[in-house]
Amino acid sequence: MGIQEQRGSVLIGKLGLDGHDRGARLIARSLREDGFEVIYTGIRHTPEEVASAAVEGHVDVIGLSLLSGAHNELVPSVLKALRQAGGSDIPIIIGGIIPEEDISRLKNEGICEVFTPGTPLPTILDVFRKAAHEYRERKRSG
Repeated sequence: MGIQEQRGSVLIGKLGLDGHDRGARLIARSLREDGFEVIYTGIRHTPEEVASAAVEGHVDVIGLSLLSGAHNELVPSVLKALRQAGGSDIPIIIGGIIPEEDISRLKNEGICEVFTPGTPLPTILDVFRKAAHEYRERKRSG
């Protein structure tokens, strides 16, 4: 089994009007170097586009970069779009400018993890590895 088969596949998405994608591109490149297959959507996509791409791409994890402050509106829309597309079980990891007071609410809504600026890259990669592994195990046994 090759490294990419072991690590799985990830979709990295940028939602809404936020055009800043340096962090998303860094994470996408780091995940590729770590052995993941990565789909990077680029900037300015709707929640429905991201959900559709994730389900059609059979990804194991979705990573969203949110810097615009619209996470309270966009994240529930992504979760709804995933439910409608048949991908509600795909874990979602968020990174970006997320106020501390919003993190627990996002996790209660079903977000796997939320990273803010300054989180060490090895920590982020570990969470993606674990989420992908657990998702594939659930699919195998379910």
